[in-house]
Amino acid sequence: QVQLVESGGGLVQSGGSLRLSCTASGRISNIYNLGWFRQAPGKQRDRELVAVITGDGTTNYVDSVKGRFTISRDNDKNIGYLQMNSLKPEDTATYYCNLVLVISGGGHVSYWGQGTQVTVSS
Repeated sequence: QVQLVESGGGLVQSGGSLRLSCTASGRISNIYNLGWFRQAPGKQRDRELVAVITGDGTTNYVDSVKGRFTISRDNDKNIGYLQMNSLKPEDTATYYCNLVLVISGGGHVSYWGQGTQVTVSS
């Protein structure tokens, strides 16, 4: 069983920075991708993909965070990161880490963390 724990959220002023961490425990192998999603207040059904890093290290970002956010991971420590700079009030959301592993037979299994709150004040 894989468990993900996010940390690093908090309250920051507009223009500030935060670094989120996603610590994975359990049997981690054959990573398909690691992603960060966010869910804004009042949008309980909409979870937006913010950034993703694939098994081979390719990264992709939603347009609204390009140039401000950086996703990375430390394979030795099983930790994923989301560096967030130049934060804006519209970045306020609960941020979730998602890990997708390739399983035998070519399928995938997805794990989620519990979320960490990021609040950006204007």
